[in-house]
Amino acid sequence: MLTVTLTELDRSGPVRVRGEIPAEDPIWSDWDEELTSPVSVDLSVSATPTGQVLARGNVQATIAQTCRRCLDPVEVRLDEELTLLWVPPDRRGGGDAAEDDGVRKLDPVGNELDLGPAIREELVLAAPAYVTCREDCRGLCPVCGINLNEETCDCDPVEPDPRWDALRDLTEN
Repeated sequence: MLTVTLTELDRSGPVRVRGEIPAEDPIWSDWDEELTSPVSVDLSVSATPTGQVLARGNVQATIAQTCRRCLDPVEVRLDEELTLLWVPPDRRGGGDAAEDDGVRKLDPVGNELDLGPAIREELVLAAPAYVTCREDCRGLCPVCGINLNEETCDCDPVEPDPRWDALRDLTEN
């Protein structure tokens, strides 16, 4: 768990937060992607004179995905530059609607700031929806299902559209 003590942040100035979040951590339990390495975190966290908390730095992880064409496993490296901002609730304009702008709300009574949920959110958003194993991936045969990157088949990949059968019958006569 990567946390920052807010009173220490006010007293001592910017704090460097370095660490790892294990792939088995419960924070990742409801994410559809599978982490294949711990999430590496390197952030500089500072308090602003207006009571905001700003974290800037880098997060790295590797996730296992599936090629969208041939269904082979693919490891995707995520390397994200982050800028995270937490604002006290009384200084936040727009109420809860401002949550969409990426600004997070500080707990008004808490003394610790857990960076984990914000890091999780940023990684989930950074993960690509679709990947390919390589640029020239040929995918699977739509008829027999073999991987066309490894083998070739004699299937006729183009099946005629049955809606045109009546027109086809006119041209054959």
